[in-house]
Amino acid sequence: MTFALRDRGFRWVNLALLATIGAAMLALIFLVYKTVEAERAQRAQVEKTSEILDQLRRIGRATLNGETGQRGYLITLDRRYLVPYEAGQEQIDPALDRLRALLQDVATPRQTELVDEIEALARAKFREMDDSVSMVEEGRLLDARRAVLTDEGVETMERLARAIREMEEIENGILTDAIANTSRSEGRVLPLLGALLFLLILAMIGGGRLVSRAARAEAEAAQAAALGEARDRADLLARELNHRVKNLFAVVLAIVQMSARDKPEAKEVTESIAQRIRALLTAHEVSQGELERPVASLQQLIETSLAPYRSSSQTAQIDGPEVMLPAKRVTPLGLVLHELTTNAVKYGAWANGGQILVDWEELDNRVRLNWRETGVPAQETPDRKGFGSLLMTSAARQFGGSIEREFGRDGIVVRIDLPLGD
Repeated sequence: MTFALRDRGFRWVNLALLATIGAAMLALIFLVYKTVEAERAQRAQVEKTSEILDQLRRIGRATLNGETGQRGYLITLDRRYLVPYEAGQEQIDPALDRLRALLQDVATPRQTELVDEIEALARAKFREMDDSVSMVEEGRLLDARRAVLTDEGVETMERLARAIREMEEIENGILTDAIANTSRSEGRVLPLLGALLFLLILAMIGGGRLVSRAARAEAEAAQAAALGEARDRADLLARELNHRVKNLFAVVLAIVQMSARDKPEAKEVTESIAQRIRALLTAHEVSQGELERPVASLQQLIETSLAPYRSSSQTAQIDGPEVMLPAKRVTPLGLVLHELTTNAVKYGAWANGGQILVDWEELDNRVRLNWRETGVPAQETPDRKGFGSLLMTSAARQFGGSIEREFGRDGIVVRIDLPLGD
């Protein structure tokens, strides 16, 4: 389940990563679009700025050529000098109209003022030149030269030159801003491309890990299925073996009982043997979980041993924590408990109206069990050991512990110590 939760969480991480990649790709497409638009705007601005600068140069050249032709004509009175002047007259109006058309929709307030100023100064300069040429043609040469020598024409040309330079600076600034905007757009694309590449690498790694996890999950599922089949076969074999063992116990028990059928004097011995065989069978069933109780439960083993003889007149108190015994401890301990129970029925507490008290504790991976019988006449420790005592001593060696018995004034106390580890 933990693996499934981790796998589900990992899938959500991959989905989030894919969503991030998708968002990054959309952002990249948007930035590429904006970059293309910026480059298109830059090209358009370059073309427009170039044409505006060209028209400004045309206006400046037309005015300067007109002034040059005017002054040459005034000095030499040769009409050939009027050719540049007349060419300037022809060029100035188209240049002014084209400049105004280029700036019609995109001009800043300052550019609008400068266009008006440039047009006014250029036309004023040409009016001043027209007047001087007309004076010469009317024979008023001195008046014409006197008008040219005033500072009015020079000042007009200087103001016109300043206005043209300012307009050129504004246009160059606009072009610089467009180039910078394009550069910024391109600069945003490259880092995003790097981030997108990084995310793609992460997605590939995550996808590879997800595929690996899926393959491992499939392998684990196949292994679990194989283990389940093996466990089922093992359970089937265990049930078959358990059935055969129980049949063997039944056969041995039947042989013992049949052997005493024609020999009444052996009935007591055979009955004792039969009871011990039944105790072995009970211990075997407890260790195999056949009595619908927890396998190798100490309390259930004690209750199972006492159950055949326990009644309202033959009572027992059982107290202790839940302890699960290793299966190999169950059979020898079951024999000991059976021996103690039969002794209590024949000679001990239950034969004299007394009570059996059984308690235990778990300490340092060992169990210390106390079996007490009350209401028993005072007894002394027997001088010799009977078969039951030898059986309990042998069982103690089998489960790797010890058994101590004390015979007191009020009954018998048996202390059993056995390890829980394998």
